[in-house]
Amino acid sequence: MDGADQHGASGSSSQSFNFSSPTMQNQIHELAKTLPPPRKQNTACDACRARKVKCNQLPGQDKCQHCLSKNYPCTHFIQQATTEKKRNAAAAKRPRTLSTSSGSGQPSTSRIGPAEHMAPSVPAGPSHSYQPPGVQFAQPGLVPPAHPITTDTQTRDLLAYIFSPPESGSSNAHANGSASRLATPTPSAYGEWGALAHRLNEENFRIEFALDLVEVFFQIVHSRLPLLNPAQFRTRLHYSLYSTGSQNGGTSPNTPPGSAVAQQQRTRNSSSPNGGQSTHHPEQKPLHPALVATVIAWGAKFSEHPLFIADRHRNGGQSAFSKVLINRARDLAEYMKVHRIPDADHVVIALLIEPLQSQSMEDNAGFHGFWLGSAIRLLLDLQINHKSVMSEIRDPEARGTMIFAWWMACLADAYRSVYYRRKPMLDDDDYDIDFYTVGPVPPDIIESHAPQPSPREQLEFLVRISSNPPRTSALAQLLTIGPESCDQGYYRAAHALARIARQMSRQLWRPATESDGIPIDVLITFMNQLNEWRDEHLQHVGVPSNFEAEWDFVSAVTACASDATYHIMWIILYNALDDFGIREVNDVTRTGTSETLLPQHAQIEDKKRKVMNEALHGALRIAGLAGVLATNGYLKLDCAVMHVSCIQAGMLLAKLGRPEVVNCITGLEQYAYAYEECADQAAEIKRVYSQALNGEQDANHMSSVMLRVGGGGDGGTIGSNAMNVDQPMFGFS
Repeated sequence: MDGADQHGASGSSSQSFNFSSPTMQNQIHELAKTLPPPRKQNTACDACRARKVKCNQLPGQDKCQHCLSKNYPCTHFIQQATTEKKRNAAAAKRPRTLSTSSGSGQPSTSRIGPAEHMAPSVPAGPSHSYQPPGVQFAQPGLVPPAHPITTDTQTRDLLAYIFSPPESGSSNAHANGSASRLATPTPSAYGEWGALAHRLNEENFRIEFALDLVEVFFQIVHSRLPLLNPAQFRTRLHYSLYSTGSQNGGTSPNTPPGSAVAQQQRTRNSSSPNGGQSTHHPEQKPLHPALVATVIAWGAKFSEHPLFIADRHRNGGQSAFSKVLINRARDLAEYMKVHRIPDADHVVIALLIEPLQSQSMEDNAGFHGFWLGSAIRLLLDLQINHKSVMSEIRDPEARGTMIFAWWMACLADAYRSVYYRRKPMLDDDDYDIDFYTVGPVPPDIIESHAPQPSPREQLEFLVRISSNPPRTSALAQLLTIGPESCDQGYYRAAHALARIARQMSRQLWRPATESDGIPIDVLITFMNQLNEWRDEHLQHVGVPSNFEAEWDFVSAVTACASDATYHIMWIILYNALDDFGIREVNDVTRTGTSETLLPQHAQIEDKKRKVMNEALHGALRIAGLAGVLATNGYLKLDCAVMHVSCIQAGMLLAKLGRPEVVNCITGLEQYAYAYEECADQAAEIKRVYSQALNGEQDANHMSSVMLRVGGGGDGGTIGSNAMNVDQPMFGFS
């Protein structure tokens, strides 16, 4: 009885609160109508928030109605910053798991920041530098706490850090960037850098030495990487070096008392930009310390200063001082969070550091694409890939720098991916900005004593000029070509080839291709694309048969690099075929069937033979270009633009036992002046060439079409297209 009552009560209770019944659902629905709508806080996009208009975003759309009508990027950075601020505040309250000090009082971090090199100073005011929690820059021992390097640090104090002596008793260049420096180092502390390095202890010499390295950068590196405005950089550097007080109007903590007289004397120094005349300098924005350090490190790479000559003489032909400057520039950039904070200066610094380092993939401290990847991420964070954002940059110089930086990063990402068998970071639909263009210059200005075009303009308008110009010079024709007629500019051709390289990377460097092989239709597609690019662009941006004598260094090296970049694509395609094979052939051979029974066997062998011939022709062409540039001594001054081409072409020629490999070896040995790893690569090519001469040829899937040592194959075609490497084709002015 009781059980029945309980059962009945339970049943009535469940029936009263049956949420699945239609009656209850209708009641809940009607009740929901009477409730106030949920309040949406902080959901407006940045554009609507700035213009104080209603942000209405329809379901399923990526942009709100206002941004769609105005073609604005619909971003929510302010909203994200508001929510992240709460999360970061909560995270800061949590206890840290890493301690900054041990029981002995020594820092637990194995790597010391650039502040270790600064001279001891009095406590300074509030600093704008970011110091992560748990990292202290207190020097152990008797040395008082050092002043950290910030964007407000005086350039003279920055030079004191950059040119501080190496760590005593250590020749490891990578460890030199983290050595403690006393306030007044002794001359003997510089002994590892040669007989003249002790002069770096003198401030006046450091300033003159830094200015000399900056000029080397603009004479050699800037012609290939024109990311800076030379006049603007020099003006800001001189202002920060010769003006009194700190760069932000205060007093430098490392400037000794009574130095105002010395600073005024430096202002009247003959090395000042006014030639010794005292004048009032307008207020200048200080240069980023990491940018100054990077420019100086680049200058040290190619400098012929007596200090570097003595350093190379002491260290077996390599500059230990230059390596330290490179590592310190990189360490300073990391310390100042260049790779993390979106800023225009940080983009330029990252793009300049990437080719500055060792280009060997086996080098742990070398080229791994980190700084290139950082530059691309910074550009994407700044939305430089959006045409609408670029159009909002009013300063022409800043806009031109960012557009040039974008295309430099875009091309470098594509070529690096195909060179080093990596997936590219960017894709074709990741950007919509136009090519870098310069408006046409009126002829009356050209015929006057106007300055010559900048390296950016020369790169953009690198087109063939008629050999019989009517009454105007070649320079005048080069400048009067407008963007609408510059269909064969350097960037247009380079971008077209970069898109092919990007497609090759995504198809060739994936696990399925490595295990199964390259599909024959994919191979044919790449061959057709390379042939089409050659027919459309190579004659305009490559090296012509009759090189104009009035072409300068920029045009000459750019044309050689464009020519070599195209031909290396065939070598890369050959190496991929040799390593992976054709998928259709691999499928048949795995079953134990002969590949000759394939219906496509003749077509496949024909395509393999054509790739072999094109790769050999490309290797001979690159060897010829390397021989010409090495004869003029230009590879000694190149920023690692053609070194990959020399390595790939040299290795193929060495495997085939071709004597033209000596040009690639000579070119790499000349590269070793600035990139010491190239000497090891040249030695490896010599070893492979020696094995090939002894009959030890290394071939896998391409063995059926591989030309033997001394073999001709389609030699008539290859020989007629190969460059004459014995005599230089042209001279450079």
